[in-house]
Amino acid sequence: MNTDYPVVLFDGVCNYCNTMVRFAIRNDSKARLKFSPLQSQTGQQLKSQFNIPPEIDSVIFIDNNKAYTYADAAIRICKYLDWPAKALFAFIVFPKFIRQPIYKWIAKNRYKWFGKKETCMIPTPEVRTRFLE
Repeated sequence: MNTDYPVVLFDGVCNYCNTMVRFAIRNDSKARLKFSPLQSQTGQQLKSQFNIPPEIDSVIFIDNNKAYTYADAAIRICKYLDWPAKALFAFIVFPKFIRQPIYKWIAKNRYKWFGKKETCMIPTPEVRTRFLE
């Protein structure tokens, strides 16, 4: 699958993840980011194409044919957002050994803290073009 654009793979049934996707959509006025739930065929295909281990169920960001996971993915997504949300990219200065465990701790508890849906998010007609089939 060709990824000439940055792609965000996210947990489609996670309430927190869906909130973050809506945040990214609102703060990406140039509509550069594309999205796909991890549970979708496209999400699974991209995970396989980029050799992402099956146990990784957190956000995955594919940019310039390179895949990023966990905090690296979340922070790199911010590079594409409008100001002031783009300022979150500054968290890249924190060493990986600090930011990854914090991100993994939040990811591990996301269902307990924020809940879970029975089905993946269905995009509104206004943003449907931003989602990969």
